[in-house]
Parts: sequence; structure tokens; C-alpha cells
Amino acid sequence: MLLSPFTFYRGAAAVMAADLAHTPSSGLVVQACGDAHISNFGGFAAPDRRLVFGPNDFDETLPGPWEWDVKRMAASIEIAGRDIDLRPRSRRRIVEATIREYRAGMLEFAQESMLDAWYERLDADELTARFGTRLDAEGQELFTHAFQKGRRKTSARAVRKLTTVVDGKLRFTSAPPLLTPLDELDDRDPEERRRWVDGVLQQYISSLHADRQHLVRSYTFADMARKVVGVGSVGTRAWVILLVGRDGEDAVMLQAKEAQASVLEPYLGRSEFATHGERVVRGQRMMQAATDIFLSWQRSPSLDGVERDFYVRQLWDWKASADLSRMTEHGLLTYTRACAWSLARSHARSGDRLAIAAYLGKGNRFDRAIARFAEVYADQNDADYRRLVEAEAAGEVQATRGI
Repeated sequence: MLLSPFTFYRGAAAVMAADLAHTPSSGLVVQACGDAHISNFGGFAAPDRRLVFGPNDFDETLPGPWEWDVKRMAASIEIAGRDIDLRPRSRRRIVEATIREYRAGMLEFAQESMLDAWYERLDADELTARFGTRLDAEGQELFTHAFQKGRRKTSARAVRKLTTVVDGKLRFTSAPPLLTPLDELDDRDPEERRRWVDGVLQQYISSLHADRQHLVRSYTFADMARKVVGVGSVGTRAWVILLVGRDGEDAVMLQAKEAQASVLEPYLGRSEFATHGERVVRGQRMMQAATDIFLSWQRSPSLDGVERDFYVRQLWDWKASADLSRMTEHGLLTYTRACAWSLARSHARSGDRLAIAAYLGKGNRFDRAIARFAEVYADQNDADYRRLVEAEAAGEVQATRGI
């Protein structure tokens, strides 16, 4: 968070939730992402093995005002534009065009049947053709490279990178603190450890649909390790689980990531679901056009005996992200328009799309108001960032540098 105002903003979802709680809203509720900044959109694999674009981080999801997601997205665009040194006029033009795309998308979904709106999705291969107005060859290549790179991130690649063969069997490579096999963390008797693992897996499997249960049970547990997660999730627990086919190969790698309370809860109340893992998964299934077939949740005692919530999914299943720091003005506009349409589609699935479309109207008053909000909030974000830098320099807070 000390790196730049943009990285600070990425980590400050709780700060913005507190700020948004005091702003007016229309009273129309959707399944809110809760952290809809533009870095939380990207490509992911659909079950039909197409790369789909849309929101892809749901740790904070909760039913809430649709405006909160729109405002967080808009402010992130303004802050990203400042980060790549775009002029104020260019930033405002991009934010207004992005919000206009959200508004037009919601109007489009309002004119469709609920079933047609539910089926809508944006394939990554269509993104630049649909939203890439005036995008040059270099800009096209940036998106193409990102999506090609995403398709190479598969379970097979994870297995090659994170495992080794020990006595003829696949095992996680020991590379602490980034990757630490379970047997190096747990000094219990191997049989007791195995019973604990079986309990964890059975909790997860029981929350899957019957056909997915059959799929997972066709594999055998091979190994488990603690894996350090990305910058935005440092401090939460995450495990990787290696499953292999009956021939000892045909491996699949799952990730179990800790789910904690949403930053929206202090202002919107607790989820209706018993666990935060289920909250995340139910929200993701509502918002995403397609979800990982292995996606589900579980609650179980950790090694320290404390019960914690997790959601489970495949590790590295075609997750693609664009490098925002390399984008030109037209590249950022292309990307953010795709984000806006995808967010409108997500909101249309869970909320009253007709009422939201009517509220937005056909004029540009909403677009301009949100663009102005984005500028003001970006200024506040700059001030908050400077305060954090000052606090760290004065020793009031301690930065974590490295693992």
C-alpha cells in the first residue's frame, strides 16, 4: 500500500466502504462485488473452456447498493489514470465513457428477458472488437498477450512448477515460506494428519453438486501445502491441494483460500449464509457469467484448532489480467468499458434491472456526477496515502516488506 496511491487504493476497500456508507443511494439492492476496482476484473475459464471476461474477486461480496460498486470502479479509473500520467481531461473522458457503458448495458439488459440477460457474457476474444475503439496495434497486442498468458495458466502448469516426484509419487516442492508442505507444518502422527485431511476434503466435497462430487472422488489425495497468496490477501491463510488420478498422474490442483468477514458487513449487516466461504461462493455464482466447476466452500478446524472458513477452486484455471501500468489512454478506455458492461451484467442478474435502468435514464447526468465523484475521491485517496506514508516514516505504523 506504500508503493503508490493506486496500490494504496487497492488495499483500502474497508476505508472506502466506511466512506460510502455515509453517501445517499437509490435504495435498489444487488449482489455487490464490494471491491469493484478495475484490477479485480479479468479473464477466467468457463466450463465450456472459453475465456470469459468479468469481475473475478468476490472476497467482499454482499447484497448492497449498486452505486457502491459503480463508485469504487469509477474512482479506481481516475486513480489509475493518474498513475499512468494521463491528463485530467483524458481521465474525465474515460470515466464518463465507462459510466455511460454501464448505463447503456443496464438499459440493454432491461430490454431483454430475464433469461436472456442471465445468459449474457463477454468472451475475452470479443473484448477488443467490441470495446477497442481507436485501439492501435500495440494496444491490441497488450490484450492479446494477456489473454494468451492466461490460457497457459492451468493445473498442469501448476503441477509442473510446484511439485516434484518423490519415491515415484507427486509431492509439493518444499520452498518455505512461499510453499510449505503439510508434513513440515504438522508434527502429528501421519495417520492422525491423514484423518484431518480427509475431514477437510469431505467437508468440501459435501458442498458440491452430486455430479461434481463424483468428479472429485474420481481423484485421490496426494499432498497438501500452505502457499503464500497475492499482495491483496497477505495475512489470510491459503492451502493448495494436490489430487491425482488412479494412475498417479492426471493431476488437478485446488486452492483453499480463507474467507473472512466482508468489509461491507459493518454497514450492511451479516450475510444470510452460515459461513463466509459460502457467502463468497454464493455471491460469485450470482455475479459471474460462468464459474469454476470445482468452486465451493468448507469450514473446518485449522492446524491450530481454530475453525475457519474457506472457499475452494482450481488453482491457475486460465486467470488472465491486463497490465494497467502499460496502458495508453485508448487501452485504458477499452478495458474500463469492458469492466463497466460486465459489472452491469452482474448487477442485472441479482437486482431489479428495470428499476436501475429507469433511475439511470438516457441522459448523461449520472455519468457526469460519478466522474466528478471519482475526481474528489481520488483527491481524498491521495491525502490518505500521504498520511500513511507519513505515519510509516514516523514509526506510527510498521510496513511489511517482503515475506
